[in-house]
Amino acid sequence: MNSKADYFARYEAIAAVSEQMLHAARGASWNELIGLQEEYRHLVDALKNADFGVRLTAAERTRKYELIRQILADDAAIRDLASPCMARLAALFHGTAQPSRVLQELYGAR
Repeated sequence: MNSKADYFARYEAIAAVSEQMLHAARGASWNELIGLQEEYRHLVDALKNADFGVRLTAAERTRKYELIRQILADDAAIRDLASPCMARLAALFHGTAQPSRVLQELYGAR
């Protein structure tokens, strides 16, 4: 990693995408959310593979933790919004040996 600016740019990019994902979830734009998840995964993977040799001051560590808290709060809110949909889908599948039949009934797929 070249600089602290690059280091924080990675976290800020993840935070920006997580915020976009939350807006999509609030609008029940599930297809948009799925597309954003791919971008989010790429950003997180890039962060995982980054050189963490950057030394942070106390203020910079605070900024990093604020970004992480924001990302986690967005994630929790997205899960809360998605949970009712997932619960309904799980209820439809519960007790059935033929999930494909449930999907056909839901979407008229053949």
